[in-house]
Amino acid sequence: MTAMEIRERHLNKSKAKGTAGESQILGYLEDLGIDAHRLVLMGAEDQGDIYLEQPLDITIECKNEKKTTLSEYVNEANRESDNAKTWIGVAWHKRRGKGSPADWYVTMDGKTFGEILLALKYLLLQLENKSG
Repeated sequence: MTAMEIRERHLNKSKAKGTAGESQILGYLEDLGIDAHRLVLMGAEDQGDIYLEQPLDITIECKNEKKTTLSEYVNEANRESDNAKTWIGVAWHKRRGKGSPADWYVTMDGKTFGEILLALKYLLLQLENKSG
C-alpha cells in the first residue's frame, strides 16, 4: 500500500467517524423535537455541521476525535456561526466511553454562554409577567 493510499484510508475512516457522530447528534435533537438539519461542506466559508432552525438559529460544529482540542473547537464553531450569520455557534463533541450525544459535551466561550443566559432570563421574565 502506498503512502497516498494509507493517508486516504485514514481520511475516509475519520470522515466516516465524523459523519456517524453528526448522525447521532441529529437523531438526538430530532428525538427532542428540535428542528435541525445537516449542512453541506463549504470549504473556507463552512457554516458548521448542523443548523438548528429558527427561532433557535444555532450552528453546531460536531467533533468525534480521539484528541480533544477545546480552543480549536470553540474557534471553529464561532467562525462557522459568523459565516452562517446565526445567533450562536457551539461545538458538540464526543465524550469517550459514552454512546449517546445526551452524555457528550457541548462547548462554547463565555460570551456565547452569556448570550444564552440573557435570552433565558428574558424569556423567564416574560413568562412570569404573563402568569402574574
